[in-house]
Amino acid sequence: MDELIPDPPPGFVRSKGRGPFSTHNGPYFHRMGEDGLVEQAFYVLPRHANGIGIVHGGMLSAFSDGLLAAAVGRGTDKVGVTIHLSIDFLHMARQGDWIIGEARMSRATKDVAFADGRLHARGVDIVRASGVFKLMSRHG
Repeated sequence: MDELIPDPPPGFVRSKGRGPFSTHNGPYFHRMGEDGLVEQAFYVLPRHANGIGIVHGGMLSAFSDGLLAAAVGRGTDKVGVTIHLSIDFLHMARQGDWIIGEARMSRATKDVAFADGRLHARGVDIVRASGVFKLMSRHG
């Protein structure tokens, strides 16, 4: 059964071609940001929330991890495998909110890349995240 999801925020389109884990947890949406900015979003469904309707920290962590990895991929054209993920929960979000994430790669070496991002809902930052990613070649 397809869950009812309202139209995404302006400029966002439904993402395709994601791995099974992200596809199961989504649906996710994206839009092209400028100057290396990666923007992704999801609409909080009942399955993303805990028993009192607040978005589960695990969902926010998984979404942040994918967002940061996408920023690394955009910045390096390589796959980034998470070595370290740091999450700060700043505020809560609830069922029925659109969560919008923004991330940028801050730097990369030959083997490792670093990215920083934030998630916000209703104009309030809810998560600050940073990560370190092992760079892998893309294999078809």
